[in-house]
Amino acid sequence: NSRLDELQAAVLRTKLPHLDEWNLERRRIADQYRAGLDRTGLELPSACGAGEMVYHLYVVRASDRDRLQASLEQQHIGCAVHYPIPDHLQPVCADLGYRAGALPHTERAAAEVLSLPCFPELTADELERVIAAVKAGVCHG
Repeated sequence: NSRLDELQAAVLRTKLPHLDEWNLERRRIADQYRAGLDRTGLELPSACGAGEMVYHLYVVRASDRDRLQASLEQQHIGCAVHYPIPDHLQPVCADLGYRAGALPHTERAAAEVLSLPCFPELTADELERVIAAVKAGVCHG
């Protein structure tokens, strides 16, 4: 249930006709990332199931995520860790009794995931710059 006010509805009405085009552009960007970051040691997103990926976020997994993130930020390339603390370790879940180490795969994923820039307005030059910076950050730290 969502209650949009009139201003939010007007903005959405203006943006909605562009959604398919924007999703197509995100897929193109994801294809470029996949080609450019192949064999870097990063775990890249892959399509699953019968549906089409939208790539609202382009999330990679890096064994030394923090070093890669610092390297990208040093070059003024936006990147983000959206969920740094797994749900079971959030304060709101403390009464469930989970401790660090209880869900090792989840905790490892939380320590490795990094979102790279992925938005329809990302230019080809900017994308190549991000790919080069990620490769350098993964290979040379």
